[in-house]
Amino acid sequence: MTSTVSKPDRRHDLDWIRVGAFFLLILYHVGMFYVPWDWHVKSPHPVPALEPVMMLTNPWRLTLLFLVSGAATRFMADKVTVGHLTGARVARLLPPLLFAMFVIVPPQSYYQVVEYAAAHPGWSGSADGFWLKYVTASGHWCSPQGCLITPTYNHMWFVAYLLVYTLALAGLLLAWRRLGEHLQVAAERVLSGLGLILWPILFLGLLRATLYVRYGETHALIGDHYVHAVSFSAFLLGFGLAKSEALRQRLIAVRWPALGLAVVAYVAWASFVYIYRGDTPIPSAGLKLAMRFVQPADAWCAIVAILGFGAKHLNRGGPALRYLTLGVFPFYLVHQTLIVVAAHHLAKLGLPQPLEALILIAFTFAGCLATYEIVRRIPGVRLLFGLKGQSAAVASRPPAFA
Repeated sequence: MTSTVSKPDRRHDLDWIRVGAFFLLILYHVGMFYVPWDWHVKSPHPVPALEPVMMLTNPWRLTLLFLVSGAATRFMADKVTVGHLTGARVARLLPPLLFAMFVIVPPQSYYQVVEYAAAHPGWSGSADGFWLKYVTASGHWCSPQGCLITPTYNHMWFVAYLLVYTLALAGLLLAWRRLGEHLQVAAERVLSGLGLILWPILFLGLLRATLYVRYGETHALIGDHYVHAVSFSAFLLGFGLAKSEALRQRLIAVRWPALGLAVVAYVAWASFVYIYRGDTPIPSAGLKLAMRFVQPADAWCAIVAILGFGAKHLNRGGPALRYLTLGVFPFYLVHQTLIVVAAHHLAKLGLPQPLEALILIAFTFAGCLATYEIVRRIPGVRLLFGLKGQSAAVASRPPAFA
């Protein structure tokens, strides 16, 4: 079968989707402060009704990001040698990961310890001399639910996984230089007709019914078999479909049916999670098994709809996209720490919760923007925030959106 290939330098629609997905991630992590689910710091007034809202993006947001990351890697891999690709990606991902683990993330763990200590009088853990204990793994911050292991990467697990997947891909490319073309041909063959919707749902559902049941999601890198199976598959799929005009047209064609299926699956999945939250027993094994496939149906149909609408309507680049595409990595690095620190202190003010949430959102985005504007102008610091090399003159320019 001959692949239908278009060879753009990049896909503006995928750039816009990446930016939008990361911004939704910021809002999602703000929501984590309020929803009753476990997180680093928690609002003293949790909002159970927020759970269905959080479920809007929960099934698909990170799978989509891995897919888009795989597509971006394809564009780079086709231009350079495997060695250059590996070196460039390690230089882009590893310094921010290490910097975050030892500088950006520690405040998250600190306030996690502080809040746990406040909620559990008599707890033996202490936040005194925190950073030294954090970097030497000597804090002994343990609770009945487990111990806080430090140093940790918290939200930077995505970057750690992306680095590992890139190295794995580089190994595959050394053995199979035309991997991208062959993955593209395979994807075009399998993802045709009803297969565009059906086969990924079955694949993801089987993973959820087997690996997820046994291993869950840990983000601990080692032993996180379910997350690796889903995320690395999405990464390779993105690598394969990045330059396929055939798949791009198919995604556009099915965007509306996919959106409708995603909505139906979301309603079923979110209702299930909300009704049977906490210790509420699930009445039958059959219902539980069915939901193992409903969640992937929600996830994959939402991804198809997003890719289809993006391919149809988000084909323009420009200064705003260039600015945001470069800035999204610094935003990602600092956003969760800004949320954790601000939320911990805002909660003590006794503000009306809607006002508190608006302030938290505004502060987080303003802090991310300020961080980006500062670090992009400092040559030695840009590397720590994953920014591509720029001349001092270009990096010092104010943002241009027209």
